[in-house]
Amino acid sequence: MFYWVMKRIFLGPILRLLFRPWAKGLDNVPAEGAAILASNHLSFSDSIFLPLMVHRPVIFLAKSEYFTGTGLKGRLTASFFRLSKQLPMDRSGGAASELSLQAGKDVLGSGGLLGIYPEGTRSPDARLYRGKVGVARLALQTRVPVVPVAMIGTEKVQPIGKRLPSIRRIGVIFGQPLDFSRYYGMEDDRLIQRAVTDEIMYELMRLSGQEYVDDYAAVVKQQLAGKGPEPLPAAEPPEEPEPDGGADTGKV
Repeated sequence: MFYWVMKRIFLGPILRLLFRPWAKGLDNVPAEGAAILASNHLSFSDSIFLPLMVHRPVIFLAKSEYFTGTGLKGRLTASFFRLSKQLPMDRSGGAASELSLQAGKDVLGSGGLLGIYPEGTRSPDARLYRGKVGVARLALQTRVPVVPVAMIGTEKVQPIGKRLPSIRRIGVIFGQPLDFSRYYGMEDDRLIQRAVTDEIMYELMRLSGQEYVDDYAAVVKQQLAGKGPEPLPAAEPPEEPEPDGGADTGKV
């Protein structure tokens, strides 16, 4: 009920009036049945505008820190995420991340729409970064289509570190669903996972027009902060125990 009231009656109309969001390819989102909406990730507001443009509810995997904040702001944030039925995503790896991945499977198993940011975190510079393979694992294990979604201009509405958004028009492009049925039964093959993920990222690059960087955004962020290692060459990918979708944002 909270999700519907916020989207249809309160927050949704205000956002449409102020930001005048436009959308292309909405008919590519299934009218019913399970699907993964795999989006690029430019801003916290991606998690607000993407679901706003879709007629059906979209459930995102949001980083678990949004559910454990302290103080007034932390409690309000946690309440908002719980009331809007978002799911905590533990990005620490191992069993914790597998449990989070199972939550995504449950959404898809019930015929819902699951939102995922394959980059795993917001882009630090509006470029598109290498996707993590969690999105491929989910798509192959649940055997659902993947709809690539390109957010346009949201990095200008709310850049990283900026609390209050700027009033600018933004767009959302929904690409044609990607069918990976040719890989069913091979979901544990690491090379297949990487091939599926790379195909999704290629579509995001094509739809968004972003420059592609074959490094992980999280590693680049660490480098920029002066505390991260040099990224490994693409031919030597690091282990990826955490599933995709542990987004920086949430509505995710």
